Amino acid sequence: MALPDAVHALPVTVPRGDTEQTFTLAAVETADGLLLFDVGLPGTLDLLESALADAGFALADVETILLTHQDGDHCGALAELRDRTDVFVVAHEPTARIVDGREDPRSGPDRYPPARVDLAFEGSVTLATEAGPARVLPTPGHTPDHVSVFFPDSGFLLAGDALTADERGLQPPNEGFTEDLDRALESVSTLAALGVESTLCFHGGYVEAGSDRLDDIATRP
Repeated sequence: MALPDAVHALPVTVPRGDTEQTFTLAAVETADGLLLFDVGLPGTLDLLESALADAGFALADVETILLTHQDGDHCGALAELRDRTDVFVVAHEPTARIVDGREDPRSGPDRYPPARVDLAFEGSVTLATEAGPARVLPTPGHTPDHVSVFFPDSGFLLAGDALTADERGLQPPNEGFTEDLDRALESVSTLAALGVESTLCFHGGYVEAGSDRLDDIATRP
C-alpha cells in the first residue's frame, strides 16, 4: 500500500541543535491547484520549497493551505509564505484566532509572526480534492483546536499530531506534548471508527496501519 494518488508526503528535515528533526507535511492535488497541509517552522520555507520541488511542484502551485492546529512547527512559516505567494488560508476557528495574532499560542507569549487566515470554520468541513473528498474533523487533545483529515475513498488518514509514528509503527500522540491525553485518546477512538487503512503522521511519516491499530491505541491501559 502507498499514499493515495494525488497525495504527496513532504518530509522537511530541520537542524535542531546537534541533531536533526524531520517533520512530514503533506499536499494533495485539487482542480484549482495544490492544497498544502501546514507550513512548518519559522525560517524553514526554503526547506518546504525543496520538498515541494522533490514532489514535482513549486511554491507557486500552492493555492490553499489548511492548518491542522496552532503549534509553531505547523504554522510558523505562514507569514513568510504569505509574503511570497497569494495563498488562501483555511483554519479551525480557534486556530485562526491564534495564527492571526488575536490570541497568544497556548505554549506561551513567545510566538511566530502572525498571519491572516482567510476562512475560519467551526466543527467539520469537507474539501474537494483529486484524491476524493477530504473530511476535516476536530480531533482535540494534543491541543484543543487540533483537526485531522480523512479521505474516505482510500481510507487514508492525515493525522497531524493526533498520532505519531516510529520504527515500531503507528504510536499514540506524544504524551509530553499533548495537553489532554484522555481527550486525545477519545479522538483516536473517533478516528478508528472511520475505517482507516493507512496513516500519515506529522511526526513519523507514513505508516500502513489503520483502524485496528487505532483501536489498540485508544484502549491502552
